[in-house]
Amino acid sequence: MIESSVTSLGAKVVLVASSDENHPPENIIDGNTKTFWMSTGMFPQEFIIHFPEPTNIGTVTVDSYNVKHLKIEKNTSQNASQFEPVAEKEFESTEGHLQSNAITLNGCSATHLRFIITAGYDHFVSVHRVSVKN
Repeated sequence: MIESSVTSLGAKVVLVASSDENHPPENIIDGNTKTFWMSTGMFPQEFIIHFPEPTNIGTVTVDSYNVKHLKIEKNTSQNASQFEPVAEKEFESTEGHLQSNAITLNGCSATHLRFIITAGYDHFVSVHRVSVKN
């Protein structure tokens, strides 16, 4: 399996539920854990990553802070609609350092991945990096 930053695959963040101009959503996919997207409070929070063509995804790794529960959905159309669930994970609290969670997607093909943060350990959460292995 080869790990790739999602930007090297031509992916873009096409939707976020909230945004802070100091911590924009593009930080999720820049490959740098020192930059991040931060929610503006309340749950659920979500973001959608679009791949320019159907992409096989074996594992998604999410580096985050204060995320408690995450759902991942996918679709294979060019429109960001009609998603189907592919994974769900409860994250452990990691006081003072990043959570790093590898989530198996079993080689599913997707043009969009929707990440839904349904709960956090605090009012605000941050996502520092999303990477994929095919």
